Amino acid sequence: MTYHLAGDSTVAPAKPEELPLTGWGSYIEPVVEAPVRNLAYGGATTESFLADGSWERLLQGVEPGDTVVIQFGHNDQKRPELDARGGYIARLRGMVEDARGRGATAVLCTSAERRWFEGDRVTPTHGDYPNAVRDLAHELDVPLIDLTVFTTWLYEDRGPAASTSLLSHFAPGEHPGWPDGLTDDTHFREEGARRIAAFVGRSLRAIERRDGDQPARGSQLVS
Repeated sequence: MTYHLAGDSTVAPAKPEELPLTGWGSYIEPVVEAPVRNLAYGGATTESFLADGSWERLLQGVEPGDTVVIQFGHNDQKRPELDARGGYIARLRGMVEDARGRGATAVLCTSAERRWFEGDRVTPTHGDYPNAVRDLAHELDVPLIDLTVFTTWLYEDRGPAASTSLLSHFAPGEHPGWPDGLTDDTHFREEGARRIAAFVGRSLRAIERRDGDQPARGSQLVS
């Protein structure tokens, strides 16, 4: 069984010259213990992923029993024609139907939240897009991995200062790609990508009901 990833830069493989800036898709293979094809790329929308042939290329590699993980939204929200309840959700619906038509399991992800603190709380930045994905997953009976919720919790749990280590914050001179420094609260550093990949991978294992065949442990409880 192979996992196929469709998405934007927050999922995409790292560019060697940009490391440690990277997407979470680079790090899920050890968690799911199966091959991963990551076709996500920076700037992708549901529209561009279909129009440039990336989706068709992904489908050509899908076999019955595979899993297709789909996460868009960061760039769709910048395009009025890809409104959360319009073109965006219509294209996600088509992707789910296409994956199922190949005998695969489709899994929808809400967008990873941006690290945008006001005080000690993270402010939502994706508007109605996460709710639109949640509603579609419910309507189509598609498994959902809620990365909006998880990343919001992750940043708040770390706190405003410590959570910067999860995102691409580089001091001047720290990275040759950004000699003047970088403050990027959307794209992950490797540490953040690995944390999110661990959550996605464990969520996929739970969706597949893996690990439930192991014997129960810790049953000798003190009453």
